[in-house]
Amino acid sequence: MDVVVPFYYQIKKAIRSWIINGEFNPGDRIPSENELAQRFKVTRLTVRRAIGELTQEGFLIARRGGGTFVRDNKDLINGFTLEFSGFVDDLFYDVSKTTTKSVEIARKSASKPIREKLKLPEREEEIMEIKRVRLKGERYFAYTVNYLPLEIGQKISEAELYKKPLLWILEKDLGIRFTGAFQTIEASFADQDLAENLKIVIGSPILFSERIMYAKGEKPVELVQSSYRGDFFKYTARLRNVRRGGRNVWISDSA
Repeated sequence: MDVVVPFYYQIKKAIRSWIINGEFNPGDRIPSENELAQRFKVTRLTVRRAIGELTQEGFLIARRGGGTFVRDNKDLINGFTLEFSGFVDDLFYDVSKTTTKSVEIARKSASKPIREKLKLPEREEEIMEIKRVRLKGERYFAYTVNYLPLEIGQKISEAELYKKPLLWILEKDLGIRFTGAFQTIEASFADQDLAENLKIVIGSPILFSERIMYAKGEKPVELVQSSYRGDFFKYTARLRNVRRGGRNVWISDSA
């Protein structure tokens, strides 16, 4: 089923990006409801809902008879956007930037796709599934599902996961030496389950990441699927114009 992002949410995201990017600074008056309704070709009620939610979140403040202004809340504005700078940063982001809100560990039958990605032997029919909701500050940030072979997953406890990132436990506590990873990243939308776990509206943008972690001998040790709130991320890259193959091309510094 196709998911349509609500108009009010699109407007909310647009206004929020104006604030985060400095187009409107603390104390500045934003356009009126009528002006925004004309700009986005929607009703005033739609605009009012977007402004109302931004006011509740602390980005805006309404002054009776004077309009709506950007609130002087620099900690909120500065802490709202993370720079998603690449695979390695994402792998280790848990260590210093997020906290765990909830943990669920369960022994489950392994589906065919999970079996294939973890290269499980025929005799191994079950895996350990770990679900976590993570926060950045006090805001919901990511919903992560980890799939581990039983021999590894049974050594992980819920108590540990509230104190340490799973990657840290696997490396430092269990002594697993990772030699590589294969990761895919794609844009997606929140279904009902994700919306409930991340406290967002169904259809909100999501950054979905799937990663397989390998140990020595290209042995898969972990499959992790993470869904991040899209409003936290931006991708940044430094580009250079270079001469290659008889023509000029743009490349990133990491290329």
